[in-house]
Amino acid sequence: MLPAQHTKKKKKRELAIQKIEDLQEPVAHTEGSESALSPPEEGITHPSRLYTTSRTRKAVLPRQSGDAAAEEDDVKSQLERLWQEVNSLKEMQALQTVCLRGIKAHRKCYLTIEEPKHYHEANEDCIAQGGTLATPRDMMENNGLRDYAKRSAPGSKDFWIGVADIVKEGQYVDVNSLPVSYFNWDRSKKQPTGTKRESCVALSVVAQGKWYNEVCRSLKKYICEYIIP
Repeated sequence: MLPAQHTKKKKKRELAIQKIEDLQEPVAHTEGSESALSPPEEGITHPSRLYTTSRTRKAVLPRQSGDAAAEEDDVKSQLERLWQEVNSLKEMQALQTVCLRGIKAHRKCYLTIEEPKHYHEANEDCIAQGGTLATPRDMMENNGLRDYAKRSAPGSKDFWIGVADIVKEGQYVDVNSLPVSYFNWDRSKKQPTGTKRESCVALSVVAQGKWYNEVCRSLKKYICEYIIP
């Protein structure tokens, strides 16, 4: 083989080896390497950008959803507070109406009802108006009830009050089932009688505010009380 031909083949072999090495050399990813890539055609997003955008959206969406839920909870809380305030105002207006019809005393309003009812019906009617059957807690309250009953319902003899021993004989409680500590029994009539049939208590105007046991299904007028906030 001629020297010139040998040299020519050697150069071709070296060029082929160089091309192979160039192809195997790893691409260096630098901060600006993305700009070295061929620009995508118009309207087509490069895969690397699509991946980045997808990750960004996934990170942002939960935050936006959480903010919306927090705002919704805040609005609900405000509406609930407003609703409570409206109901409170309605109760106050109803209470003022009752107090105007009745009397204020000892941080309470009292109202006599002249339509006779059974004991339980009387208490339910008081509850429907926002109160309960009146329960004197001391002599001052008892005397106040007696005097008010005389003035508001002249000629009436007695009224249901919120005291009874229906659950257990001899254990007197108020309408909330709390023990009663003040009593004003009419001892001249040997009250309380202690019979199981007579489990509800009435206040006698004729006996100057003294109490006596009565059958709960008896029809009587009654006195409601309302706590003043």
